[in-house]
Amino acid sequence: MSETIVDPTEAYELIVKNLQEVLNPQIIKEVLEEQKRPLRLYWGTAPTGKPHCGYFVPMTKLAHFLRAGCEVTVLLADLHAFLDNMKASLEVVNYRVRYYEFVVKAILRSINVPIEKLRFVVGSSYQTSAAYTMDLFRMSNVVSQNDAKRAGADVVKQVSNPLLSGLLYPLMQALDEEYLGVDAQFGGVDQRKIFVLAEENMGSLGYKKRAHLMNPMVPGLTMGGKMSASDPNSKIDILEEPKVVKKKINTAFCSPGEVEDNGLLSFIQYVLGPIQELKNAPGYFEFFIDRPEKFGGPITYHSFEELRQAFKDQKLAPPDLKTGVADAINALLAPIREEFANNPEFQDVAAKAYPVVTEQKTKKVKKPKNKGTRYPGAPKPAADVDAEVDEASVQMKKTSLETN
Repeated sequence: MSETIVDPTEAYELIVKNLQEVLNPQIIKEVLEEQKRPLRLYWGTAPTGKPHCGYFVPMTKLAHFLRAGCEVTVLLADLHAFLDNMKASLEVVNYRVRYYEFVVKAILRSINVPIEKLRFVVGSSYQTSAAYTMDLFRMSNVVSQNDAKRAGADVVKQVSNPLLSGLLYPLMQALDEEYLGVDAQFGGVDQRKIFVLAEENMGSLGYKKRAHLMNPMVPGLTMGGKMSASDPNSKIDILEEPKVVKKKINTAFCSPGEVEDNGLLSFIQYVLGPIQELKNAPGYFEFFIDRPEKFGGPITYHSFEELRQAFKDQKLAPPDLKTGVADAINALLAPIREEFANNPEFQDVAAKAYPVVTEQKTKKVKKPKNKGTRYPGAPKPAADVDAEVDEASVQMKKTSLETN
């Protein structure tokens, strides 16, 4: 990755590059141009399900932030995961925190991003303090139940009978900005309602307003929706095996000529393209498809627009696009899989963070076979025995009368 940018205008352009939306951009410009210091920001992730390829999107932005000279904090939000997941114990969540740190560092190393300047913070290291708890009480006194529920609607797992924990989640995320000492918070566009909640209510506690940066969400592999850790069919895990990657890509929704909400094209645009720029130079793009000779042979596209138009015009067929994406993803994941294979601690943490649940097979109790009563040697039913006794008694009486 090239050297740090110090020019405020260039730094700002790099900070907002490829983002879908920025709230309060003037705060960023003031820090860079007037205060003439690095922007302090944080990106938080709740360690719930296994990280998937959608995580490459925020990772490329962390690279941009570092190159722009920002002071970047990665928040491993263990208590948020505990409040949201509703299934994992705190012990398991602790292992997932370590697993996420391994994965984040491995991803960044794989795309040539130096991690020495990153600061990793575990949420519970400060979220259990007396001051934070009191601020959480204060925040609870100014945010309504409906506002808290609405803020977390796109992030917190929604169920028919929600727990109070889901209402605390967005309040804590707002408070994290103050306790991490940042100027801005970065996250997916699905975080927007929580960001707005923070902007509307942090002032009530006497805290300053922050800027909020949002990256687009990569559509999932199934029809509609984002790539999600809770839907295994919509995502590709960071440590997914090559054969599984190809299988998932081959079954992905990809209608001929359809370029809107196309998860494969979006992955190329928001993941593969930016990573190629990081590894090479701004504007660099190369997408190779090992297409069979009978369909035109191998082809290389040198811009995303060229690739997108070819697919829209149906000059590029879905099976060929899938081949290119599967090969590109496997190449992207190869160094991460290699790091995992060579790190016993990484493997041990993964096993404890996501233990394999095996269903215990209960032995089927064999029911005694009902053979009926008409086979040789079978005991006679009670009714038949009684009938025989009665008949014998009658016969005896009859014989006695004839004798007399």
